[in-house]
Amino acid sequence: MIRTIGFIIAFILCINAVWAADERSIKELRDALVALAPDVDPGEAERVSMTAHTTSRNLAREYRVVWFSGFQNLLIHMGKRQRGICADYTRDIGERLKELGLKTLVLHWGAAYAGTPAENNCLVVTARNQPFEEGIIMDGWRNSGRLFWRTLKKDTAYCRVWNPFLQRSPDGRPFDNSSAWKEEPLYTAWLQDYNNVYKWQWQPMDKRGMDRLVR
Repeated sequence: MIRTIGFIIAFILCINAVWAADERSIKELRDALVALAPDVDPGEAERVSMTAHTTSRNLAREYRVVWFSGFQNLLIHMGKRQRGICADYTRDIGERLKELGLKTLVLHWGAAYAGTPAENNCLVVTARNQPFEEGIIMDGWRNSGRLFWRTLKKDTAYCRVWNPFLQRSPDGRPFDNSSAWKEEPLYTAWLQDYNNVYKWQWQPMDKRGMDRLVR
């Protein structure tokens, strides 16, 4: 009985810690989005941050994520799970953010090391008329549903930095300290198209393991 009570208390404390961390991250991301440009609407920034965080958490439950992100990919390849790769998070969070009808913030689809086993996909948010490279990445896959966000230029996990065990980066390019994140124009066009929902169609997985978008 005492052991059960102790487990319940520990579980509640853990949940409270998660909520507190998410609340702090939601506020900090909102502030970072507002800081992108003077004309960013703070209310819109808050809606984007809240939606991205809560959707990412909900997707982890929907995908039945049980461990770290790479293990989820393995389960999918084994046929034990249907969804939960990086592109699934990007698509599903993007669909929710599209529903907000953004006016002062712009959604982009980013891919790092596209076409390689190290590929990752994420959302990148910029202010209007701001370059992709100046944006903030939002990655639901990396931390298994706990939204990871950072300015794109400071995402060292996907930067071609020197590695003593490798001669080149995963995409074959030299280690020149450049960011591996590149914009995917077709998928960005889908994210930014609020008016022609039915002209876009998602088809089963392509050779990269992600659903293919056509119009």
